[in-house]
Amino acid sequence: MRCLGGVPYCSLVATLLCFSGIALFCGCGHQALTETERLIETYFARNMQDYITLAYIIQYFQYFIYGLASFFFLYCIVLLAEGFYTTSAARQTFGEFRSTMCGRCLSSSFIVMTYVLAVLWLLVFAFSALPVYFFYNMDATCHTIDVLTETPASINQLCVDARQYGLLPWNAVPGKACGMTLSNVCKTREYQMTYDLYIAAFAGAGITLLALVHFSLHLAVNHLYHRKLRHGEREERRGYDLYGGLQRDRGGTLCSPYPANTSDIS
Repeated sequence: MRCLGGVPYCSLVATLLCFSGIALFCGCGHQALTETERLIETYFARNMQDYITLAYIIQYFQYFIYGLASFFFLYCIVLLAEGFYTTSAARQTFGEFRSTMCGRCLSSSFIVMTYVLAVLWLLVFAFSALPVYFFYNMDATCHTIDVLTETPASINQLCVDARQYGLLPWNAVPGKACGMTLSNVCKTREYQMTYDLYIAAFAGAGITLLALVHFSLHLAVNHLYHRKLRHGEREERRGYDLYGGLQRDRGGTLCSPYPANTSDIS
């Protein structure tokens, strides 16, 4: 039971959330980018030069995902170790294992780093919503086309232009999909899988943001708890010093001002 008492459950939950979120974001995001390149190449651009820039950007993002997964794996392990250290230091009531100045500085540094990382990840979370928004609009347009199948003239005016979202240059041909062509794109397995992958990546980014906020709050609470413990220790030490000083002033003993036998008091 004593070993279980030293487990930082809050840090453990936050670590599991972070691992799950990063696995979703990196794994699904990497595959979604690959499928997006195939969709653009097949349905929105006929010339390779039109989407070569997008292909390079996708490749750089995939390399970024590799580094991101490695960084968060190591950082979460370090934060979990910090959670074990602070929990043990806070609950240890005897022996020489106390929170040192170096440990307190590290805890403060982790609080600042995790907070900054959470703010930066908020931008990543917002950025991951953009492809979901694009595919949502595309899916809504396809649904409208399916409803208006009896009026072909109106259907051909419904388009999704990849150039408007910055995915392709303005001189790309065709750069857009309209009417039944767009409806057929929405019915392909590649489109449905890419849409689902982007939704999963967006959810993973949200879970990671939740884990970082959880880490920040837990580290801040632990830091405040340590400060309270140190303040209590200083007050206790001050009381012992005062008691020792009074003993020295009284010749080594302190006598009670009250009578030893209180039965005579009526």
